Amino acid sequence: MNGQTYRMDDAPLNKFHIRITALTFGSNFSDGYALGIIGMALSLLGPQMHFGSFWTGLIGSAALIGLFIGSLFLGGLSDKIGRQKIYLSNFVIITVASALQFFVTDPVTLFILRILIGVALGGDYAVGSTLLAEFSPRKYRGILLSSLNAIWTLGYVSASVVGYYLGKMGPDSWRWMLVSAVIPAVIVLVMRIGTPESPRWLVKMGRNEEAKEIVRKYIGPNAVMDENISQNTAANYGIKDLFNKHLWKRTAFGGLFYTCQVIPYFAIFTFLPTILEAMGFEETFTVDMLLNLFLLVGAIAGVWCTEKLSRRGFTIYSFIILTISLFILSLMPAGSNGFAIMVFAIFTFVMAAAGNLTLVYPAELFPTEVRGTGVGLVTAISRIGAAIGTFLLPVSVSSFGMTASMITLSVILLIGTVVSIAWAPETKSLGLNEASNPNLDVATSLNREENNVEVGS
Repeated sequence: MNGQTYRMDDAPLNKFHIRITALTFGSNFSDGYALGIIGMALSLLGPQMHFGSFWTGLIGSAALIGLFIGSLFLGGLSDKIGRQKIYLSNFVIITVASALQFFVTDPVTLFILRILIGVALGGDYAVGSTLLAEFSPRKYRGILLSSLNAIWTLGYVSASVVGYYLGKMGPDSWRWMLVSAVIPAVIVLVMRIGTPESPRWLVKMGRNEEAKEIVRKYIGPNAVMDENISQNTAANYGIKDLFNKHLWKRTAFGGLFYTCQVIPYFAIFTFLPTILEAMGFEETFTVDMLLNLFLLVGAIAGVWCTEKLSRRGFTIYSFIILTISLFILSLMPAGSNGFAIMVFAIFTFVMAAAGNLTLVYPAELFPTEVRGTGVGLVTAISRIGAAIGTFLLPVSVSSFGMTASMITLSVILLIGTVVSIAWAPETKSLGLNEASNPNLDVATSLNREENNVEVGS
């Protein structure tokens, strides 16, 4: 910028921003791949190890359970010990646990390994998006964060393709399916070595000179820290601070909007072949692949929508479209294949596009003091909701039928619509600390001593 100083939030996009985004892609691709490949593998290893429905369901949801634990605890830990340590160690765990899956001989061991993979992925969800948000300029923050969802979808679709072809290798092909997750994990692990700490977090810890050096080295020689980032080494913030009078509404919105999106997503697309069969489709694989294509295209389109549309508007109108389209599908009689595919394609496209918001909004809702904790909490809430929804859908279909089950999922989307209309804030085009603080002053949002804010009030 011609020798003039500029704030981190106003910095031009550079190679480091692209690199940190690419490295954060790793967790999203691995998450999508891990959740996609286990469904393919279970169809082979279940009969081989004589799994009953209990172990099949437990192993299928193990990574989601781990995601809940990792998001909740590692996100909060990153606010205390820093982002970079967890950002690197997560993929050590993922790599080792993924490799050990090849040697399992019993369901208990596989369950434990899937839990460990989920814990590390959950921590990376919270820490990765937090670190990326804290480095990204405001002009590009939305598109960089939202692109993570497109990579998640790519990982999920890739798992379907890889699983389909590896499944032809014989009865032990499930081992190769599960261990194939090591390849992207190792690549990400090696590339993450040397990733710098978040300068925003360093300032909060009183390590100003380190923060300034990182900003100069990675953002630009004329870049300076944002003026409204203040040092606060005395306070010890945690989950309870997310429910103070300044932040409770944002915490509630983040958890509810995220959960109302992912429950239908995981429930429907985990059991997509079963749902398609119940809707009267005879060739489910072809339709499955077609809808996976709409998932991928929708996720890419969602990057554009996140950049061009307001956060609040995109959230509200996507929920409205999803609610209406799924409700129509719920009432559609069997045999309406042509119209059903069209409506399902619309639902799939919008669901994938709106999924970008789940990786943009959370990081913008919370100030630096509790950003890792906040992102971790809302991610944890969403993942336990997804695990419960995924576990209950086949039970609901068996007990109440497909129509009632799909209507229930429509009601969940309707709740998301109402919550978004009531509470969704507009955070686009604001500096990160401005976006994450309803009073536009992070220091007063949480500093108990200077402002006498009683935590939990």
